[in-house]
Amino acid sequence: MNVSEAVATRRSIRAFLDTPVDRATLERILDKARMAPSGCNFQPWKATVLTGKPLRALQQKMLASVPQDPIEYSWSDPEQSDKHLKRLQQTGASMYGAMGITRQDEESRRRFSEANIYSYGAPVLLLCYFERFMGPPQWSDVGMWLQTIMLLAREEGLDTCAQEWMAFYARLIKEHIGVDDETDILFCGIAIGHRDPDAPINNFERDRVPLSEQIVFDGF
Repeated sequence: MNVSEAVATRRSIRAFLDTPVDRATLERILDKARMAPSGCNFQPWKATVLTGKPLRALQQKMLASVPQDPIEYSWSDPEQSDKHLKRLQQTGASMYGAMGITRQDEESRRRFSEANIYSYGAPVLLLCYFERFMGPPQWSDVGMWLQTIMLLAREEGLDTCAQEWMAFYARLIKEHIGVDDETDILFCGIAIGHRDPDAPINNFERDRVPLSEQIVFDGF
């Protein structure tokens, strides 16, 4: 698989098979991802990778708890912009439409949201965190590292779903994995595994803004 194929086939998978992922594959991916871009070579990213009993124990703790208040950080500020809110709403309509869940079906929507706790059935969960003193440039570096992991996962025939949603349970998660809440911020989880190719939630059409609306070329 070349880079273009990895980019084109990567998507947020929300229905995984229970096929195990071996540690050697994960180590190979994460070792290669160390070469992701990093301003000033700070390499701010850190992670804990869970599977098996430790992962199930964390999921049971989240299921038995309520989201923290306030959450670790807000990712929804762009909703103040009509343009960006519309993009969110389009994706939501496509996603719930693929599953046949209407806006009025509150119980089905609740169960789907709760599926975040189980990382949609993925057998592996990477939890990404870093020191709180890191600024926006380092957040960007972490994002590039995570994207590198997700593309390398595709090269290995694996699939992923980045879960900012984990910020709802950041303190609980950090306590579970032995990370100091005062010094570190939990950024996200990445569910890792094999997609269910037949699940409608993994096959709906994803909208992207045309290149002409985002990019300006000058001097060509």
